[in-house]
Amino acid sequence: MHSKSNPVVWFEIYVHDMERAKSFYEAVLAIKLCEMPAPTAEMTMEMWSFPMDRETGMNTYGAGGMLVKMEGKSSGVGGTMVYFGCEDCAVEAARAVSQGGILIKEKTSIGEHGFIALVQDTEGNMIGFHSMVCKPSE
Repeated sequence: MHSKSNPVVWFEIYVHDMERAKSFYEAVLAIKLCEMPAPTAEMTMEMWSFPMDRETGMNTYGAGGMLVKMEGKSSGVGGTMVYFGCEDCAVEAARAVSQGGILIKEKTSIGEHGFIALVQDTEGNMIGFHSMVCKPSE
């Protein structure tokens, strides 16, 4: 079966310190996260969702996701790599460093596919930023 939509529908970034992680992502991405209730009363977890276009649902480009703090799930490098789309990935990478993150790979061309930058967040997770256009000043 061939699907024309984005096959990635969700992501979770596991964190140890939710307040620190929330502050990092809100500052770096210039967004506000929304608190989400646990799926069931038996599940003890704290979840904060990245903004999504709820008007159009899953018909928009990109995947929804959230920060999750729960027993048995630890943060750190080696899990899933999440790339955040942006206008100029160097800007978000610099913000990440200013918020306590660590620059792993500065803005790098990936040819016709644009540019990426990699950072380690305050929880030890490796994340990426992706942009398409090279700014005129570069």
